[in-house]
Amino acid sequence: MNEIRDRFKMIMEREGLAAGAFAESIGASQATISHILSGRNNPSVELMLRVHQRYEDINLEWLLTGKGNMSNVLERSVSPIKDDLGYPLFAENAKNAAETTVPAENLKEIPLKTPENRVKDVIRQDVIYKERPPRKITEIRIFFDDNTYETFKPAN
Repeated sequence: MNEIRDRFKMIMEREGLAAGAFAESIGASQATISHILSGRNNPSVELMLRVHQRYEDINLEWLLTGKGNMSNVLERSVSPIKDDLGYPLFAENAKNAAETTVPAENLKEIPLKTPENRVKDVIRQDVIYKERPPRKITEIRIFFDDNTYETFKPAN
């Protein structure tokens, strides 16, 4: 059975992340992840849940205990997507591409559908200038390094 730090490393490797980027992705500090990867500390339950929330396909039992598969998503074979005539839309390799060329008589052009009567959003911004009365200095304070200050008021 592998250790939690090994499981963290496997997730980072799968996602192609360095420790700092992985830490950022789960909302942890880089030091926290560094300590886990070095074996100094074990992650908290909260941190484990954050990993599971961020990477939803990770099997929680595998993350906590190391048992089972890493991912909840089962790999399955996918049959090729075909067009209306039964030809595969995406060839797996060049050999298949040559074999699945569609005859010219079966090709047709379809115009792209565009929304009719598009309404453009118009943003209107009104700038209102308000006149302020002239400002007057009522007091000036000068603070000194000995925690004293002097106040000056203009003569009216």
